[in-house]
Order: sequence, then C-alpha cells, then structure tokens
Amino acid sequence: MKKSLLTLALVAASFAAVAQKPTAATPAATAAPDSYTTLLAATIQELMSTGDPAKLKQADAKLERAAAVAPQDWLPRYYQAYARTITTFVSKEEDDQRDQYLDQAEAALGQARKLGGEASELLVLQAYIYQARLSISPMLRSMQYSKRVTETLAAAKKANPANPRVYLVQANNVYYTPSMFGGGAEVAKPLFQEAQARFATFKPSSVLAPNWGERQVKGRLKSYETASAN
Repeated sequence: MKKSLLTLALVAASFAAVAQKPTAATPAATAAPDSYTTLLAATIQELMSTGDPAKLKQADAKLERAAAVAPQDWLPRYYQAYARTITTFVSKEEDDQRDQYLDQAEAALGQARKLGGEASELLVLQAYIYQARLSISPMLRSMQYSKRVTETLAAAKKANPANPRVYLVQANNVYYTPSMFGGGAEVAKPLFQEAQARFATFKPSSVLAPNWGERQVKGRLKSYETASAN
C-alpha cells in the first residue's frame, strides 16, 4: 500500500513539474508540452500493455493527474474512459461495482466530449462502453444496449469511415451476438478482416492520439487460423 501511494506521489510530482518547471535552455511556452507529451505517452503505453485491474487503476490515477495539469486537453479524460471500460471487462468484481466503473467511464468520456475530442473516437468508445454494459448481463440488457451499440457505431463511421476501431467494435458486437440473431464467429470474421485492412493504412494524428485495437484484431484473426488448422 505504501509503495502504491509513493508511486502515485511521484507521478503527481512529475506531472506537476511538467506544468511548472521549464528547462534552462527552453522557453516555458515550449518546454511544458514536450515533457507533458513524454509523460502522457508513457502512461498511455502502460495502459495499453496491461489487462491487470490493479495496473489499469494505477494508470487511471496517473491520467487523473495529467488531466489536472492540462485541463483543456481531452486525451487524459478519453484514456481514463478507456481504462475504466477495460477494467470492467477484466474485473472479477460484482456486477454493481463493474457498472460503477462504467458510470465513471461515461463521466470521463463526457468531459472529453466537452473539451472538443475527436468525434469518431469518442463515439467508438461510447459504443465500447455500451458493449461493456451489455457484457455484464447479456440476456437482460440485449434489448437496451445492442441497438445503442449499432447506432453509435454508425455515427462514428459517418464521422470518420477510415477509423479502424469502428470495425473492431462492430466485429466484437457481431462475434458475441448469438447466431440465431444473425451473429457469431463466422459472420464477424469479415469485419475483423476489414478492421485489419483499416489498421494497415491508419495514421494517428499524433503520438498521443487513439491508436488501440490492432493487437486485438490480430489476436482474433489468429484464433480463426488456429481453429481452421485444427
């Protein structure tokens, strides 16, 4: 516990230093963004490289500090929403607690939206949050959330048809839909392939811009290959 608190304190100090202390050779106006970018990029990398709930929560805490240092930047809030959504998928906690994580994800995403975040990325993540809600209780929530996922992804695709995450989340939605309702693994396969093709040409707008999902697509397509081989 002491080690975790110390780690968070050091992170807080690092982000605070970014905001307050330029280097001697660089003007204050240009020093802070470079250091901030480096620290935020490292936090994003930590977030994207783990599926452990405790580490996801640590990344969430670091992003909270980043949001405090750069309150006009939508990306820390966006990645907080992502971290909380992924936490819901991997957590073994009770359903009520997982729903609370998604409430917090919705709140962070709402803040990112108010800060002018990229429309397609925000919509994709909103659809992903709906999928997480659905995953908690598929039988009871299908009527409520399946349509929301579909409609939100349609809006995300309209905003940016080149966004590969649109096709990934759509593929996931079809993959986990029972075959009797038009879903299933084989129906989803072309969508995963489409997502892979989109990732091959996708260029994020910056080092901090959303760029997640390609590893998930590759893993799913690999599972198809393994199943065919067997």
